[in-house]
Amino acid sequence: DPCPQWPYCRKRCSYCNFNTYVVPAVDEAVLRSCLVREAQTLLRLSQVHSITSVFFGGGTPSLASPGTVAAVLEAVAGAAHLPAGAEVTLEANPSSTSTSRLAGFRAAGVNRLSIGVQSLDDTELRMLGREHTAAEARKAVEAARELFPGRTSIDLLFGLPRQSRDAWAQRLEAALRLCDDHISLYQLTLEKGTALAAQVRGGALPAPSQDLLADMYQTARTVLVAAGFRHYEVSNFARKGALSTHNLSYWRADQYIGVGPGAHGRFVLSGEGGCSREARVQTLEPVAWMREVQSQGHGTRSRVVLSLLEQLEELLTLGLRTDEGITHERWGHFSPQLSLQAVFGEPGEARALQQEGWLVLDSGGLRCTWAGLAVLDSLLPDLLWQLQRV
Repeated sequence: DPCPQWPYCRKRCSYCNFNTYVVPAVDEAVLRSCLVREAQTLLRLSQVHSITSVFFGGGTPSLASPGTVAAVLEAVAGAAHLPAGAEVTLEANPSSTSTSRLAGFRAAGVNRLSIGVQSLDDTELRMLGREHTAAEARKAVEAARELFPGRTSIDLLFGLPRQSRDAWAQRLEAALRLCDDHISLYQLTLEKGTALAAQVRGGALPAPSQDLLADMYQTARTVLVAAGFRHYEVSNFARKGALSTHNLSYWRADQYIGVGPGAHGRFVLSGEGGCSREARVQTLEPVAWMREVQSQGHGTRSRVVLSLLEQLEELLTLGLRTDEGITHERWGHFSPQLSLQAVFGEPGEARALQQEGWLVLDSGGLRCTWAGLAVLDSLLPDLLWQLQRV
C-alpha cells in the first residue's frame, strides 16, 4: 500500500519532530512529477500487484493541490491494481481545509480524511503552536463530514502540560459531540529538540505525571467504549466498522511502499523468490530527494534486508498493538517452521505475563488484554527477549 509524503508545512508546531520543512515557496510541479516517478519506480521494484489503501501523510498534505493527489493516484493505478473501493486517506489541518479544497480532494479520488484537530481549546492550541482555533477545527470537521460521511477521522492529543484529568474529560465530551466514527488519541511526547520540550525542561511548563497520563488514557477508553467505539488499536477507536484499512495493514505487517522525502517502506522485491523483505527509508531533505528521483527514479537513502528474527520482532511489536493481536495464520505466514505456541506457549516470560493478566495465548493467537494494551511498551522487552532466545 503506497504512503506518499508531502514534506511541507506552513509553520512548525511546538511539539513536532517529524521530517517537515517550512519554505517560502514550493515548486509543486517538480515535487508532483517526483512523487509520481518514485511511486512508479518503487511499485515496479516491488511484488505489490494490488493496492488496498493509499495514505497521503506529511507534513501537511492538505497544502498540496488536488491535482497533485490525482496525479499520484493515477500513477499508482497505472503501476498496480487500485480497486474502485480502495481506501484513499488524506491527512488535513483545519487551517488548510476550505470546503472547496475538500471537494477538490474528493474529486481527485480521496475518500477518507484524517483531521489534525489535536485540541478543542484555544489556549492548548496556542501552546501546541497550531495555526487553527477550536472554532476553525469544528468548522473543518463539519465540512469534512458533509463530504466524507462516516469516513472523517479526528486526531486528539492528551497529556499536555497543565492539562488536568477533568479538562481532558471535557475535551473528550466536546470531541464526541463533533466527531464522526473514527478517533485517534495520542499521548503528547516531549521530543528532544522541540520548542515544547525546551519549555518543560526549563521549568516554564509542568510535565504531567505518569499516573495522570495513565488515568487520562483509561478515562478516554472508558468514555469512547461507552459511546460505541471499538478500541481496535492502542491509539485508535472506531464505531460502525469504520476501522482504518491502511492502519490495520501496517499493524498486520503487510507490505507498504513509502514515497517522498523521509518515507519508510517494507516490501518484498520482485524477482527475488518472494522472501527478501526490505526496510527502506527515502532521503530526508526534499531538494536532495528530488535530485535523486530525477537522476535514478527513486530517492532511497537506505535499504536493509530484514532477517527472519527482525521480521518477527516487527510483527510482534506492531501486531500486539491491535485488539485482535497476532493470529496463528499471520505468524505462520512469516514463520512456517516455528509456531506462536512453540515460541510463547512454553514456560517463560510470556506465560508469566499471561498468568499476571496482561496477555492471552489461545486458539485465536497472541494478544494483549485490555490492561495489557495500556502498558504494552513495558511488556515488549520481555517478549522480544523470549523470541530472541528461541
